[in-house]
Order: sequence, then C-alpha cells, then structure tokens
Amino acid sequence: MIDTRTAPYASLILRVALGVLFLAHAGLKLFVFTPAGTAQFFGSLGLPPALAYVTILVEIVGGVALILGYYARVAALALIPVLLGAIVTVHGPAGFFFTNPKGGWEFLALWIAGLLALALIGDGALALKPAKIPAVSGNRSM
Repeated sequence: MIDTRTAPYASLILRVALGVLFLAHAGLKLFVFTPAGTAQFFGSLGLPPALAYVTILVEIVGGVALILGYYARVAALALIPVLLGAIVTVHGPAGFFFTNPKGGWEFLALWIAGLLALALIGDGALALKPAKIPAVSGNRSM
C-alpha cells in the first residue's frame, strides 16, 4: 500500500536527485569535455556531431524541469531516449557493470528505472506545474 502522506515527498526526492544528475552530466559535457570536444566524441561514434549540442540542451532543460517539477513526468519520459542512446552507442558494448573499462550500462539502467518510476508516481510535492495524467479506471485498493 502506498502511504499517500509521504509519497509526494518521495517523488520530490527522486525528482530532484534525477534532475541534479542530468545537470551534472550536462556540466561535464560543457566544462570538462567542452561542447566542441563532446561533438567530436559523438562524431567518433558515427553520430552527427550536432547531436552533442542537442543532448547537452536536453540534459539541461530536462534536469531543470525535474528539479522544479515543471511537467516532471513528461520530462522524465523525454530524458529516457538520451540514456538509451548512451547505452546503445557507448556503454552497452562495455558490458553490464559500470566498473568495466569504458563503463557498463548498469548505472544508466538504474537511471532509466528511476525516470520510469517518477513518471508513474507523479510530480510530487512542491512541483511548479504538475502534468495531468488521466487516471486508469479499475479497482485501486490493494
């Protein structure tokens, strides 16, 4: 059974943690690898270098939306393709464990699970603009 008194705060914690992670990763691309370096890396993977700039922008906008709770459920779902792309292009071939050389995909899978959980549980407490998702009819008691 879900504790409706504390669930909104659990969602808030998850939302902020996920948002901070996305801002940290965007910051890594901006300040450590630089946008040009990130674009060059994307190109080395056979991806369009311009996709690096789009990825950085999506990580920043999505991270801020999660932290603020501005359509956070929608932002959570919109960010999943970024992580799936990272799994397919970089981390998947390295195996499961993130401690493998070139990092595996376990952390990204957990991150996706967190985004899916947030999309399902809702925006939570202190959300600026909760996304209205229609209720599913049926028996809700468990």
